[in-house]
Amino acid sequence: QVQLVESGGDLVQPGGSLRLSCKASGINFKLFTMSWYRRAPGKERELVARITSDGSTNYGDSVKGRFTISRDNAKNTLYLQMNNLEAEDTAVYYCTTFYPRYARDYWGQGTQVTVSS
Repeated sequence: QVQLVESGGDLVQPGGSLRLSCKASGINFKLFTMSWYRRAPGKERELVARITSDGSTNYGDSVKGRFTISRDNAKNTLYLQMNNLEAEDTAVYYCTTFYPRYARDYWGQGTQVTVSS
């Protein structure tokens, strides 16, 4: 059974930082491409960042230079370091992966990030 559990969301002031974590189980984590998505109120879900099994990364335009995705394969954990946060970053952040064997995406329950003074 695949499980993705996010944590680390919080209320933070503009300009502040947060680190999100996503603990994975039920998959051979080191082999999987992992992604962070977010959904802000009234907006479409958008890709925040993605990291492949070999460590290649890509980012959504709105977070480039501010966010960093990383992984610790020994801990089966995905991270998202978020710096210089803006009010527009307020959203629920989800960890996700595609499992080819079952031809489907798996999603975590999400963690709320609120950027406000």
